[in-house]
Amino acid sequence: MPYADMDKLAEAECDTVQLGDKLRDAGLRPTRQRLSLAHLLFSKGNRHVSAEALHEEAIIARIPVSLATVYNTLHQFNEAGLLRAVAVESSKTYFDTNTSDHHHFFIEEENRVVDVPASHITVSDLPEPPQGMEVARVDVIVRLRAKS
Repeated sequence: MPYADMDKLAEAECDTVQLGDKLRDAGLRPTRQRLSLAHLLFSKGNRHVSAEALHEEAIIARIPVSLATVYNTLHQFNEAGLLRAVAVESSKTYFDTNTSDHHHFFIEEENRVVDVPASHITVSDLPEPPQGMEVARVDVIVRLRAKS
């Protein structure tokens, strides 16, 4: 095997070990499908992805996974704190690999979510939550469309 191929193999193995550790630390078992989807999600930097788009990426990468498994995995990653769900409509959720506090633009014509830095939006005067409840986070989604 040429040295360049060995380097790529070693890098891929290292990524798999790191992703496996990341999943275990989040309380998830690092199954082959979870590792494959985690690699697709986290190897491209911060981004917003729908289940359908991730499923398409998996098909292109020849990862044998059903759309239902992609949905389940994304929701498991979200519950474990590895992703942040961004619900732009009742039937459309994007998953954000950036779990820090920040807000979003949703570009309607493109069905695309874009980060807004947290420092650019201030939320104040929140109502007092009901007894026994606390505010977990505040999500602001600014919907955009082209001027007519």
